[in-house]
Formats: sequence, C-alpha cells, structure tokens
Amino acid sequence: MSETGLILRTAQQLLNHHGLINPDHRHFVDEHGRLDIPAAVFRAVTGKTPGAFLDNPDHARLLIETNEPTMAALAWISRVLPTEPPDSGNGDDLIEHLAGWLAATDPHLGHRRPGTSDVIGLLDRAARAADSTATIPHQTIPAAA
Repeated sequence: MSETGLILRTAQQLLNHHGLINPDHRHFVDEHGRLDIPAAVFRAVTGKTPGAFLDNPDHARLLIETNEPTMAALAWISRVLPTEPPDSGNGDDLIEHLAGWLAATDPHLGHRRPGTSDVIGLLDRAARAADSTATIPHQTIPAAA
C-alpha cells in the first residue's frame, strides 16, 4: 500500500465517522465536526483539524496547500473525478475542483449531489489508483550489444 493510498483510506474512515459537510457551507469543517474532502485528507495526514478550518477559510486553504502529502492525495482524488479541474491561472485548482464536484448535481449520480457514500467511493478509487501506480515495477531495458 502506498503512503497516499493509506492517507486516502484514513480520510475515508474520518468521513465515515464524522460525516461530510454540506457543500454550501463556507468553511472546511462545520460546528458539528463534519468535514469536507480537503479537511478530511489534511486530518488524515496530520491527525489535526486546526481551528482555522471552522472559522478562517483563507488560512485553512493555506494550511492545506502548503502540506505536500495532502496536496498529493488531493491530486489523486481530482484525477479520478469525472470532471476537469478549473485552471486558476497558476495551474489546476484542486480544492475548487473538489468543491465544485460536491456542490453540483452530477449526471453520473442520477443528477443529485454527491453524498458521503459517494465521496467514500471516490476516495477508494483514488487510493486504488495511487496504489496501483506505486506498485508498477520499474522496467529495465537491456543495453544494446
């Protein structure tokens, strides 16, 4: 199992236990402890949910974006989504990609918003993808004689 796969599986367990935040909520965590996807992944990496996740979305976003293992896991989640990430001018905006998918009705889900079980399934697909890429053996090419 890859490190990213472990992070994503831990985030699954956190979302299963705490629940998924309403996508219309402005923060990364709500007053009941429900998490959005980046907050669940950040907590899976660090074991912490900083107070900024509840009341300071700009600082919370900075904490997420400066945590490399979190961003690597979010990149895998973004890759398995059926939508394309928005381009912020500085590259793909992974946090907005995930938030946009959660907030929109998805034709792949019968034109409803994704729920907790849909997100847990998404994290499972991302974990399996990260694991399968991490386990591909390096191919050696014999030197020409």
